[in-house]
Amino acid sequence: MNNEDVSRRSIAVTMKAGKLTARGLAYVLQAAGQKIRKAHREHQAPHGRQSVKQLMAHGAATSSIEVDAPRLFDRAARKWNVDYAFYQTGPDKYLLFFKSAQADAITACFSEYSKLVLKRDKSRPAPIREQVKQAAEQVKQQPQHERERVKEAAREDR
Repeated sequence: MNNEDVSRRSIAVTMKAGKLTARGLAYVLQAAGQKIRKAHREHQAPHGRQSVKQLMAHGAATSSIEVDAPRLFDRAARKWNVDYAFYQTGPDKYLLFFKSAQADAITACFSEYSKLVLKRDKSRPAPIREQVKQAAEQVKQQPQHERERVKEAAREDR
């Protein structure tokens, strides 16, 4: 260990107090711990869904793919712990940006995403207009029956 390692690991804490108590010392150490955690979080890159600007700031090479349902992709991406960002190009059209280094995880994530999309499409009922059109086509295909109109004989008892 050289002096730089020692100086990085040592922390100096000063406090002014009329009387040094355990509660006062605990309060100061807790505040120091919070400040260290905050500084540590600022130096780490964000993970998961983020803005395109944040993703590009990582400095890693990125790739993009067109996606239709970002919410379904979010579900799959949380399981695979990938860094990604969406950019909307039109109504219901999004570009998905991700790190090129995470291509294997993205491939696995996309296989799960495609299963979710297919499952959603199968479970979604057809719109009412399509159902009406299908019913009209089925009626046209059925042979038409001629209706026989027969009058019943009137009762003479009345």
